[in-house]
Amino acid sequence: MASKVVKTVAKTATQYQFPWQEKLVKYKDELAKGVWGYWELGAWKPLGISARRRARLRKEVLAAGQDWTYDPERKEMRTKRKGHKVDRIAAEKRAQTAELMKKMPQMLLDYKKRRWEKKMKEEEANNK
Repeated sequence: MASKVVKTVAKTATQYQFPWQEKLVKYKDELAKGVWGYWELGAWKPLGISARRRARLRKEVLAAGQDWTYDPERKEMRTKRKGHKVDRIAAEKRAQTAELMKKMPQMLLDYKKRRWEKKMKEEEANNK
């Protein structure tokens, strides 16, 4: 009789050593639906397990060294620029101006050539 009681206590102790396993089995379908809830027939349904209990269950599973597969995938971080837009635009404009100034001598020569060609065409038209 005593050995039967010891076996029962040992069995109970081993079962309740990891109570999260039972909870995980119980809420498996509910956890798979999402973190906060889900839409069903056009209506928002909250999960059957509260966020506090879900967090506790997740913590217990991770503490036991198991994988928690019910978290949503992480999104890529935004690379939002800090500072004022005016400062960034001003720096870009200065860089663009520096590039254009390098091309300026050629641009002036092209302009003078176009102007001279236009003048020659007008003179030809007037002479005819």
